[in-house]
Amino acid sequence: MLRRESLRVVLFLLVVSQVGWAWGCYAVIVGRKASADGSVLVGHLEQNGGRRILNFRLVPRQQFPEGAVVRLRRGGEVPQVAQTWAMLWSQTPGMEFSDAYMNEWGVAVVSDGCPTREDDYQTLVRRGEIRDGGIGWLLRRLVAQRARSAREGVEVAAGLLERFGYADFGRTYVIADPREAWLLAVVRGRHYVACRVADDAVVLLPNVHIVGEVNLGDRANWIASPRLIDYAAGRGWFDPQAGKPFHFARAYAAADAQPPDPRQWWGQQLVTGRREARPPAEPLPFSVRPERKMTVAGVMAVLRSTDGVESLSTPRTQEGAVFQLRAELPPAIGCVYWRAVAEPATSVFTPWYAGITQTPTSYCRPVDVRVQLGPEYQFRPPPGTFDLDPQLAWWTFKSLQDAVHEDYPGRIKRVQAVWARMETRLFADQKAMEAKALSLWKTDADAARALMTRHCADRAADACRQAENLAAKPLDR
Repeated sequence: MLRRESLRVVLFLLVVSQVGWAWGCYAVIVGRKASADGSVLVGHLEQNGGRRILNFRLVPRQQFPEGAVVRLRRGGEVPQVAQTWAMLWSQTPGMEFSDAYMNEWGVAVVSDGCPTREDDYQTLVRRGEIRDGGIGWLLRRLVAQRARSAREGVEVAAGLLERFGYADFGRTYVIADPREAWLLAVVRGRHYVACRVADDAVVLLPNVHIVGEVNLGDRANWIASPRLIDYAAGRGWFDPQAGKPFHFARAYAAADAQPPDPRQWWGQQLVTGRREARPPAEPLPFSVRPERKMTVAGVMAVLRSTDGVESLSTPRTQEGAVFQLRAELPPAIGCVYWRAVAEPATSVFTPWYAGITQTPTSYCRPVDVRVQLGPEYQFRPPPGTFDLDPQLAWWTFKSLQDAVHEDYPGRIKRVQAVWARMETRLFADQKAMEAKALSLWKTDADAARALMTRHCADRAADACRQAENLAAKPLDR
């Protein structure tokens, strides 16, 4: 009986893998009342195929003259603001939809690709649903550069979507701050819906649309494009006469991407502590209540999961991130971008505070930030960008990841034991370091920033040295 049940699970996953993505992204969103320390937590896995590298750096505030514009990738222009906010930026050169941001106010932005049933790009251009080439690549950056809250970020994104239309096939953006988190589900063209995550809930977001019944009368928790429902009805994707509430995913998600997603199912089980024999046939709930309040370490554990019937951490993961966003502290101190370079199951999460003044040179190719921010560097990276460079943190952790996967069962426990000890020390040091930074902040903010900058750089250097040692020694011993 057990073998028969296991076979059913495998067959289910094989079917779903054909409609989902074997590599995509994954997010864990925790409301502030569902977390142990009152923070909003956002965990994210950035997963892409092909040869990749990540740059990670601080982008300072930038000032622009009156009349300056932002040029979108496909020809559109957006008026530039007089000043953009500083932000921590994780860049994936060559990719249009893979960068992650956390700005100086603790507004974090990540996304997961989610297929939709909308028409192709050229058809939407002819119909006027996509204008001036549409927007895609710069959407999250403009949110990070301009928003001081998650809701403001959703409104910035909504304005851009209504003006230009979305150029990609579909996506769900996570936009969070120290008080709340939102999911912004976007369809190719000018249709979108954003819903606020309940404070006491946890959402597990795979690569399919999961936003369900929409309540547009609740303006505190919902924001949507003007013709979201009418357009779906006109296309025959929703029947207003059927007497059922409008359900976004049923209307707009790609027809072959609507079965219960196995990664969402597995993540919900990890969070709730409930175990089921196999994925259910009925739709999964949008959110769940955790078995116990979630911690940063708990979100990391979900992102590292390689157990059960569906691994979350895979070799195609370029970054694991946990954004710890706390409202009771100044954003510079209370907002932390915990970051694992390469696959989190083989790596370690180290902290990066919103208030730091720089990132180590080993975390980014040496390039002027203005050049790096441009489309030429993003989409036509210079020769050598993807070549192995032992001086870069990316290759340090990628080399360790590759070494572990030469004999994963025999090596992973030793590596994870090392990282578990390091993360325990990092968590133990956090409270005292933040207390010192807060004390300095009241009288000398620059000194507090310098303290946090040194702290993050020293911990990152320790992690790199340990990764080098692990990769250099025979891991079988």
